[in-house]
Amino acid sequence: MRLKSPWKARLTDGEGNPSTRLLEALSDDILSGLLAGGDRLPPHRELAWTLGLGVGTVTKAYAVLERRGLARSIKGRGTFVASFQSENRATIDFSVNAIPPMLSDRLLARTLSTVSRKIDAQHVHLRPPLAGHDAHRRIFGKWLESLGIFVEPNRIILTGSGQQALWLAFDTLCGGGGLIITERLSYPGAIALARHRGHPIAGVEIDEEGMVPHDLARVLDDPNNQRRRRLVYLTPSLHNPTTASMSLGRRQEIIGICRQRDVQIVEDGVYTLGSSTDYPPLVALAPDNVFHVTSLSKTLTSGLRLGVLVLPEKWITSAEEALQIIPLAASPLDYSLLEEWFTSGVVEATRTSLQAEASRRAHLAVSLLSDRKIVTNPAAFHAWIPMPHAQAEAFVSSAEMMGVIVTPPDAMRADRQDKSTGIRLCLGGPSIDELSRGLSILAKFQSGPA
Repeated sequence: MRLKSPWKARLTDGEGNPSTRLLEALSDDILSGLLAGGDRLPPHRELAWTLGLGVGTVTKAYAVLERRGLARSIKGRGTFVASFQSENRATIDFSVNAIPPMLSDRLLARTLSTVSRKIDAQHVHLRPPLAGHDAHRRIFGKWLESLGIFVEPNRIILTGSGQQALWLAFDTLCGGGGLIITERLSYPGAIALARHRGHPIAGVEIDEEGMVPHDLARVLDDPNNQRRRRLVYLTPSLHNPTTASMSLGRRQEIIGICRQRDVQIVEDGVYTLGSSTDYPPLVALAPDNVFHVTSLSKTLTSGLRLGVLVLPEKWITSAEEALQIIPLAASPLDYSLLEEWFTSGVVEATRTSLQAEASRRAHLAVSLLSDRKIVTNPAAFHAWIPMPHAQAEAFVSSAEMMGVIVTPPDAMRADRQDKSTGIRLCLGGPSIDELSRGLSILAKFQSGPA
C-alpha cells in the first residue's frame, strides 16, 4: 500500500496561471521545510481532481519542480520531495558579507514587466564591446555620480561582479606575479585572488583610520619591494574587516606617498552606501593615480552581480588587452533593471533603507556582545572583534560546534604569521531573527580571555 501524501493541496494567491501558482505553493512548502525530503507528493490525477485542474497542469508543475531539483520521480512509485544534505544541520552563517534583501517580489515582477517593453534587442543579440555597451556605461556613470565619482564613460569598464573588476585591476597593473601591498588585515576575496594569481602580498600596519601612511612608505621603500611591478590595494571607507574609515587628511597623505613613488592605487569602494557624510573617494582626489572598484551587490541587492572598474585613461588599452583573454561583461538585462530602478527612484529609496538597516544591525551586535570589545560602524554590514590569532581560531571552532559560521581569521591575514587578528561578523546576510539568535549564541562563550 502506498503512503498517502502529507501535503495539503493548495494554490498560491495572486496572479499567474494555475500551473505557476501550484508550482509556487509546492516550492514554498518544500523550501520552508513544511515538506521534508522523501515525502510523497500527491498523484497527478488525484491532485488535479482535488484542485479542479487539468492533469496536464499538474504534470507541467511537477516537471518544473524536478528541473529545479526540488522533487524526483520514481517510475512506478510516484513523485517525492528531494532530500537535501543541509537538512541534517541548521546553521547561521556570519561568514558571507551580503546585504539584506530590500527589493520585493512584487517590485521585481513590475520592473521585469516594464523592462520587457523597453529592452534593446541589439544588446541581447550582439556580442558586447570589451568594456561594455556605451549605453550601459552611461547608466553606471549615473550610479558613480551618486557616489561622488564624475568620470567619462570611456574610463568605465563593466564586469560581472566587483571581484571580476578587482581581478582586472590586479592583472592590468601587475600581470601574474607583481607585488600586492595592502592592509595587514584585508578583504578575504582580494587576498585569495592575489594568492591564486601568484602575487606575493606585503602587509601594511593599520590603525583606527585604516592603512598607516608611514608604514606604507616603509614597505614601498624596502629595496626588496622595488624590483617588481607593484600596486597598493586598500579600502578607505568601511574597511573590511575592521570597519575603519580614513579622514580626508589620511586619504591625501596616502595618495601623496604613492604619487611620489609612481605607484598606482586600487581603491575598493564596494562597502560605502554613498552617504553624503563620506569623504571623497580616492579616485575623485587623484583620478590619474587610482583604479576604483565598486559593485551593486553591496549597495543595492546581493543578487545583482554588476561590477565596474574606473581607471586612468592611460591604462585603458592595457585593460582591454587583458579583456581579450577573458571577457567579463554582465547580462544586458541586469543593466536594464538598473536603468529602470534609477528612473523610478528605487535606487535612492533602497539606499536609504539599507543605511537604516545597517545602523539597526550594528546596534544589535553591540548590545548582544557587550562583554567583548566589538568594533562597528552604523553604515557597515560587518563588525570586527579583535583578538590574538590563536584565540580567534578557537572562537571559529567553538562557534561552528554551536551551529554558527564565521570567517576564518587566516583568510584576512596578508602575512600568515601575523599573530594579531580577530573575528569578522557579517551582519547583513541572516534574517533579523537569525542574527539575534546567532549573536546570542556567540555571547555565551565570547567573554573568555582577550
